[in-house]
Amino acid sequence: MLRFQVFHDGQTAPSLDLDTLYLLGADNVPVRSEFTFAPGELSCRKRPAGPCALALMWPVSDFGAVLLETVRLPERPEPYVLNVELARGRMMRLLQKREEWGLLDISAAQKISDKFNEGRDLLIAAIENLDDPAAASRLADRCLAATLPLSEQTAVLHAELLLQRRINTRSIPKNVFGCWAELQQTGEPYRRKVLGSGDFVCLPMPWKLIEPQQQTRDFTLLDDWINLLLRAKIPVVAGPLVQFHETVLPGWLYIWENDYETVRGLLYEHIERLLTHFGGQVALWNVLSGLHANAHFVFTYDQLMDLTRMAVTLVKKKQPTIRTMIEITQPWGEYYAANSRSIPPLVYAEMAVQSGVPFDVFGLQLCFGAPHDGCWQRDLFQISAMLDHFAPFGKPVIITRLAVPNTPPENGRGGVWHKPWSDSLQARWLETVTNIALSKPFVEAVCWSDLVDRPGAGIPAAGLLGADLNPKAAFQTWQAMRRAVATVHQNSSRTGGHAKPGAGATAEAGNRP
Repeated sequence: MLRFQVFHDGQTAPSLDLDTLYLLGADNVPVRSEFTFAPGELSCRKRPAGPCALALMWPVSDFGAVLLETVRLPERPEPYVLNVELARGRMMRLLQKREEWGLLDISAAQKISDKFNEGRDLLIAAIENLDDPAAASRLADRCLAATLPLSEQTAVLHAELLLQRRINTRSIPKNVFGCWAELQQTGEPYRRKVLGSGDFVCLPMPWKLIEPQQQTRDFTLLDDWINLLLRAKIPVVAGPLVQFHETVLPGWLYIWENDYETVRGLLYEHIERLLTHFGGQVALWNVLSGLHANAHFVFTYDQLMDLTRMAVTLVKKKQPTIRTMIEITQPWGEYYAANSRSIPPLVYAEMAVQSGVPFDVFGLQLCFGAPHDGCWQRDLFQISAMLDHFAPFGKPVIITRLAVPNTPPENGRGGVWHKPWSDSLQARWLETVTNIALSKPFVEAVCWSDLVDRPGAGIPAAGLLGADLNPKAAFQTWQAMRRAVATVHQNSSRTGGHAKPGAGATAEAGNRP
């Protein structure tokens, strides 16, 4: 068992929100665990042996409330001071990334080095005062208050250097910015907004909508959207074809939820039918989304990997020239701590690559600001570090859903980035995170999650437009970034350069995301 003394502002903490807590074992994989809290002390009972890190939502003075992690700690009889271990965890990760990003010896990072040394001294002082836990917690709180802004500055500086290099080498992709279409929105004003808001459009294909009753299919709505986008010469990213979520699965499929072979056969027929119907009208197929979370079926690890191979191989067999994508949701994998049937996201991604599944692109969802797994607030440093995990896989990445709200959540939970969410803060976050994403040489495109605020959205109030279709500040920022990338390509063309298309060269290069 791991035990922690918990202090807020140097005083014994009277309460702690247990909903955000989970433990991480080797390779940052969440582990099964149980938590109890008595005033001032947190107890973590874990099932596997070995050191573990604790992750939880934590308030930091003048920064907000974000999900932070300790270092991995061995069990011991006496409790750790949580504040100190959170500060130690961030200092360790910041030191590692500064070295990995090559920022230890460059002049542009000198101020960061000076501030890092100040944070280090505060951490050392906290460790030296562990015989007085309250005093140690106050020093650790000061260390975190200094180190979190510093780690974000480090991530932003690294992004600026890489993005400038990408511009100088004329390797900024085309068709960088995408948006999702809401199928049920058929009004002309909404459709005009969709056509003018992205270089490509992601078109969902929920099985529930296509086949609400078994053997009763209706493609009318999808055909209408596809024809609209083709007439406007806007590339279409279609899917996901396979997604185990109650919002997209037809109710009749649950009859066979314990019969893997039948479900596999039905999925095969469904995918084949979509490929036949839409032919070559799609630029990229989002084949599978969030299969690793496996929240609605009792399939085994081997069955999930078999479905992955089957679905991608079928698309490649039917349409070998069309690119295929596997979409990773909840990339920090909090769900795995509670769902033994699931697969950690990075483990799933690695297995898909190593087992030779013939897909072309990873999709990655980065949605924050809502009080549920996968959407707890993270800071810019964590987002940049998460993207780096995908570099060794050797596959391009598209950020398929990027989202934060422009108003604080009603229950006040989900996290706080610097201050409560507002129009201007949403726009600032969008610009900064998009720059971080596009600075990574393997990231091809970024797609905002919701163009328009809508009821029932995963992240409420996260649209670029209000429900009345009036633009928010984030929409103006989005369009300004699109114009900036277009200017880069225009300048590249005038100087004889050739910017790399975002989707690989084809006979219609630049028309696909």
